[in-house]
Amino acid sequence: MSDESSALSPVEELDRAATPVTDGGLEDLDAAAVAFAERGLSASAAERAALREALTRLCLPFAGRLARRYRGRGESFEDIEQVARLGLVKAIDRYDPVRGSFTAYAVITISGEIKRHFRDKTWGVHVPRRVQDLSLEVGHATMVLTSMLSRTPTAAEIAERLGLSLEAVREAQESAAGYSPSSLNAPIGGPGDEGAEFGDMLGAVDADLDLVDDRVTVADLLMRLPARERRMLALRFYGNRTQADIATELGISQMHVSRLLTRALSWLREAMLSDVPPRWEGAETRPEHHPVQVEAVREGGMVVARVRGEVDRDSAERLRIALRHAIALGGKDRVVIDLAGVPLLDAAGIAVLVDAASAAAVAEVPLALTGAQPYVASILKVTGLSRLMA
Repeated sequence: MSDESSALSPVEELDRAATPVTDGGLEDLDAAAVAFAERGLSASAAERAALREALTRLCLPFAGRLARRYRGRGESFEDIEQVARLGLVKAIDRYDPVRGSFTAYAVITISGEIKRHFRDKTWGVHVPRRVQDLSLEVGHATMVLTSMLSRTPTAAEIAERLGLSLEAVREAQESAAGYSPSSLNAPIGGPGDEGAEFGDMLGAVDADLDLVDDRVTVADLLMRLPARERRMLALRFYGNRTQADIATELGISQMHVSRLLTRALSWLREAMLSDVPPRWEGAETRPEHHPVQVEAVREGGMVVARVRGEVDRDSAERLRIALRHAIALGGKDRVVIDLAGVPLLDAAGIAVLVDAASAAAVAEVPLALTGAQPYVASILKVTGLSRLMA
């Protein structure tokens, strides 16, 4: 090495190595990198640090040119330039002249570092790496085509330029919305929405979801109750009717309604807390006298059986016997069952009326139903007994 060469500082030596410029007027970074590698083999730690700093300063404009390719993508240019410089330092530290051109290696390293920054640091919503890289390519192609066409390019034009399928381009465009999602605190700004934010427009957790299991369980347990109790609960809690209204509609006292509701609610509460529903004890609180009264009298050329009270499974057998007696009393004359005094009729009561119709048909006795209240009449219509109504 000549005396002149030995007198040069590390920066001056690398500058001299990079002096032959390319046709574009750019420094020959490959020559400077080779000089750095050769000088570093015999240099001390301090000299090698000075050479590394000198090569880094020489390559900073090159890193800046690569960083400018990624401006306008939602990230500040200063941050992108810092990432590019970090990639440059990594390229200098890992460069081996045996493996080829330093410039090509630096381009790959710096571009990869910038893309990794966009992928890992700037996306507001996580999307697959493949889609992230594709979104960057689509965004760059969109800017190029916009400049060329003087308008926004279509997805088909972007796909043709990148050699991709139309579906892949559309997927990248849709995923790009996850790069910078809107803030929930962003103001809406519409008329009459002063102070309202975007988050106010989003639905909240439905508190009734926690009650779904209880509602399903209660619905199943309600079907285990007699029809009278079910109807009373429906009128009270779904129809918002008072106990006095329910008593008037069912033809019983308000105190009786209160006792029946208390018994039904207590059973439901116990059943809800038990794995196996308790047995329904329906007759333990009933009055000692029979709830159904039947009076069969002959009027002119027919027999009228007047029924009073609620007909359920506890009183159905008494009604069946009384109607059989009325049919036998009529002989061949017409028998009319007066249901004007029956406020409630459940499945057991329907079975009794069907039995009475069958018995009258066997005995060849005309049978008719009359005076049914609206609720009872609707049940008779559903069960097909409306044909007997006079």
